[in-house]
Amino acid sequence: MTDATPWWQLLCAIAGVNLLAWTVSTAWLHRHRPDGTTWPHQRLQLVLSALYVLGCGYRSVLPVFDVPRVVMVDSWASSVLVGRTVATIAELSFAAQWALLLRGAALATGHRFSHSVALAIVPLIAIAEVNSWYAVLTTRNIGHVVEEALWGSCALLSVIAMAGLWPRASARGRRWLVPALVAGTLYTACMFFIDVPMYWARWLADEAAGRAYVTLAAGVADVSSRWTVSHDWAHWRSEVVWMTLYFSVAVWISIALAHVRVPLRLERRP
Repeated sequence: MTDATPWWQLLCAIAGVNLLAWTVSTAWLHRHRPDGTTWPHQRLQLVLSALYVLGCGYRSVLPVFDVPRVVMVDSWASSVLVGRTVATIAELSFAAQWALLLRGAALATGHRFSHSVALAIVPLIAIAEVNSWYAVLTTRNIGHVVEEALWGSCALLSVIAMAGLWPRASARGRRWLVPALVAGTLYTACMFFIDVPMYWARWLADEAAGRAYVTLAAGVADVSSRWTVSHDWAHWRSEVVWMTLYFSVAVWISIALAHVRVPLRLERRP
């Protein structure tokens, strides 16, 4: 394959399906609205999920390969500055979904470690986003190494926290803990065994090649005004797997989180 256009069209189709799925999911939840104890939690989850779905949809239609400034569509809307801003809002929203769900479960069960992890997730992901911006602006992939390591660490802490919830969870609570533990474990493995090594290898290659990095100030001007339009598969090949999974599976998880009823589905056992 030499043309990445079919893959881009697939991303656009997935974005459309995701938007439809969120709409149907929201309509279903409104028709089957739970009691007042759980609905405020689910309503906030829906809002956060909407930000994530829309953000991922935007990035699917206007994909950007940040560091080399490669885009599919020749438009200011495809600029790295706009794309990275959209990504930051979407990713913080997704992290907030994790934190909100874990916090609800921790409060319902009285599990202090889970509550501490829930409070730490959004601040840690905010630091990850700062490192992502640093990498994008300066073209130093070491920032992406730190970013992905922080995402992986948050996932690992969440898995440990959820495992700690297991003995205290009701049978209904364990129905969501099982897929959450599986997803969290797979995500952690993906971060530490695929993404972190990939960006570390890119960093080492740049260092070995004596790459000239840009300053933060110059980087802001660069991401605002420079982009290279390319549909060449060679330019996108390294991004295909993570983008496809990120803009599909991760979005489906985000939509599904709104269907978890907290705190009534996790009761602390006597």
